[in-house]
Amino acid sequence: VHQIFGMLKKMFQRVRLETPGQVDPRAAEFTLSLLASMYDSFGTGYINIRSAAAALIALSGDTLLAKYRAFFQLYAVPDGTEALITYSALRSLLIDLNQIPGIVGESCTLSCVEFATHSCFHGVLNSAIVEEKFLSWLRREPAVLLWLPTCYRLSVSEMVSHQARCR
Repeated sequence: VHQIFGMLKKMFQRVRLETPGQVDPRAAEFTLSLLASMYDSFGTGYINIRSAAAALIALSGDTLLAKYRAFFQLYAVPDGTEALITYSALRSLLIDLNQIPGIVGESCTLSCVEFATHSCFHGVLNSAIVEEKFLSWLRREPAVLLWLPTCYRLSVSEMVSHQARCR
């Protein structure tokens, strides 16, 4: 937790310098509190760095495709010339990401995670998949992650400006 807090402080400090007045001075504390609520509910003082990174990617303002690629890179394992994501790694990713809506009481059950993982590997003969198969599956918006593209669309729509005036 202390290491993650140090990294968050550095990250938000850098952002504060790039965009003055746009970042709350307590952003690192708030973010750490959120991460601890999701990944350290028993107060052990330990948060898996990969889980925290997945949450930060999911909550970032980047595009969906960039987020999906980052998830793949974070959870994939190298296999010769390419990286692959295994069944268990995908399951871990989905469990980690499921903690985000879970914080507001909207998580799905473990069977939902199992169903989603199975659906991604449906028709796959190997024990792992390449990035393109992973991205293709995510583009179909599996129910377990439906909140992610929905939140993305909401955040993008907030930036829309129409040149119309109402009376």
